[in-house]
Amino acid sequence: MMDPTTDNAGLTEDPDRARAALEALRAEIAKAVVGQDPAVTGLVVALLCRGHVLLEGVPGVAKTLLVRALAAALELDTKRVQFTPDLMPSDVTGSLVYDARTAEFSFQPGPVFTHLLLADEINRTPPKTQSSLLEAMEERQVTVDGTPRPLPDPFLVAATQNPVEYEGTYPLPEAQLDRFLLKLTIPLPSRQEEIDVLTRHAEGFNPRDLHAAGVRPVATAADLDAARAAVAKTTVSPDITAYVVDICRATRESPSLTLGVSPRGATALLAASRAWAWLTGRDYVIPDDVKALALPTLRHRVQLRPEAEMEGVTADSVINAILTHVPVPR
Repeated sequence: MMDPTTDNAGLTEDPDRARAALEALRAEIAKAVVGQDPAVTGLVVALLCRGHVLLEGVPGVAKTLLVRALAAALELDTKRVQFTPDLMPSDVTGSLVYDARTAEFSFQPGPVFTHLLLADEINRTPPKTQSSLLEAMEERQVTVDGTPRPLPDPFLVAATQNPVEYEGTYPLPEAQLDRFLLKLTIPLPSRQEEIDVLTRHAEGFNPRDLHAAGVRPVATAADLDAARAAVAKTTVSPDITAYVVDICRATRESPSLTLGVSPRGATALLAASRAWAWLTGRDYVIPDDVKALALPTLRHRVQLRPEAEMEGVTADSVINAILTHVPVPR
């Protein structure tokens, strides 16, 4: 008799098992990364929504380690690209290489052909190279010499960036920022968390050897497929849909912003809210789900007026004010 938790292809069908497996990621990643639970949850939400994540924080707060630990705990292929001012687009996507033996050109895939691409310090490379990821992120394919080549599934770009005021950085263009489902800020650790980090290192922890740290695969691509199918069945009432639209429209009318959230941003907020609702054990979305995902989903899709920025206004403060004033459905 066939196991009821699998289909004919051997894939997990049990959404409860998939939810438990994805929840176990937190404990597994915590073996390598101290704290950062919100960032871990954001990465899982992005995987469920087939989205991408922008991680922002000062150097040395374990952004790269976080992504590597996620890949190890999910048993996904991962590749890392260090973005530098001299990096070329073909260094990311791949290029045609002449083979002298056959006298023909063959395609040499770039590092983008992986499940989880770590684009490290993406804002240290010029816009031309940054834009090489646009097609991959949106269409999930790479076109070289007129031939589209599909990327593997799942595929997620986890891009890290330093704050733009740091020397030698190039702000990401609005079109590319809009391709990221979430922007997660990685804060400096608390005093106790920093003590825990140093204690681990004193006891022999090696961030380059996650296997020795005890990080093991606790979820699979089959779990992810089952989870995505369950998220797609999560109910969204007309009131919740209208609530999402009202929040996004309010950003377009804010006097502090020159650029509000696009309809793509509204779609992203709805998708992220559904994923969060399912992760918390519900098959329907409530207003608190929308509020919980509003900041990471919208903060990179708005643009402050210079005068507001000079007065100390931030994107987060504007969005929080909007969440306070937009009527919440009952």
